[in-house]
Amino acid sequence: MPCSLSFRSFSDQWYSEFRVGWRKTYDATVRGLLDQHLLPRFGTTAVSAVTRAQILEFRAHLSKLPGRREGSKLSPARINTIMLILRQILQEAADRYEFTMPMGRLKPLKIPKSDVMPFTLTQVQDLIARVRPDYKHYLTVRFFTGMRSGEIHGLKWKYIDFERRLILVRETIVGGEEDYTKTDASQRDIVMNSVVYDALLAQKKATGNRDYVFCNLKGEPVDTINFTKRVWYPLLRHLGLELRRPYQTRHTAATLWLAAGEMPEWIARQLGHASTEMLFRVYSRYVPNLTRNDGSAFDRMLQQTLSRDRPSAQDPQPPPSPWRLAA
Repeated sequence: MPCSLSFRSFSDQWYSEFRVGWRKTYDATVRGLLDQHLLPRFGTTAVSAVTRAQILEFRAHLSKLPGRREGSKLSPARINTIMLILRQILQEAADRYEFTMPMGRLKPLKIPKSDVMPFTLTQVQDLIARVRPDYKHYLTVRFFTGMRSGEIHGLKWKYIDFERRLILVRETIVGGEEDYTKTDASQRDIVMNSVVYDALLAQKKATGNRDYVFCNLKGEPVDTINFTKRVWYPLLRHLGLELRRPYQTRHTAATLWLAAGEMPEWIARQLGHASTEMLFRVYSRYVPNLTRNDGSAFDRMLQQTLSRDRPSAQDPQPPPSPWRLAA
């Protein structure tokens, strides 16, 4: 049954009705994709008059648009996200007004498999040793806990349990705002190994009077873009390492745990995965003969490798550098 409502009118109605169940970040993504891509193309067309041919032409048009990186095109993953929003709107309209859904049997674009690029333990040592002093503890915690950027940036002192040696992942920072973790499984307790424990104890001397563990002089959490552009990439270039996103610190933690012989079930819990499926799918070639399941094997490997570079408890300790970030 034809519907005279324009795509713009129906999508506005759909957005207002469904956004109540979305996270802030997803809400912002949907609103952005509607305004930037979908409404300019289909806004004045009756929602029931959108055809399969128009949709295919639209997808081909998206594939020619520039991507975020200079010289790149819009990625298949981004195009699939845009098409998913379009599909949801048209499916809801088709269900309500009883017309044929024009996107039936239209498959998503194939997304090229991205390879993980973890650092070796020696490279990790170099990175931590050469990073600005005010980021040393930050990188240590990132590399040896596998925390996501939003998780470590949203980490507050109230979630640090030194007595039980646990980091309680309960919040995340996304788009500069506090939010719920990526998934329910992401709500987890990360076991501190001795290196992380020492780093957090030292960090507490610098920012223990603030809410956030890692913050600027105003007490605001680390900004991902600022860290990436002003600290992370310059550090990689300085050490002659191939450029890669800070997210590779998470892949590094996973591969080091596997190399140490930790059990996949334990690693999955530390990373906040609901199962070991992703662990084996992403890191299968890093899985050796596994013997432990409690984190002690990884801790022992760190102790053996890093202890010679760490001052003893009796050695005089310099005062901690104030935690400063580039403005």
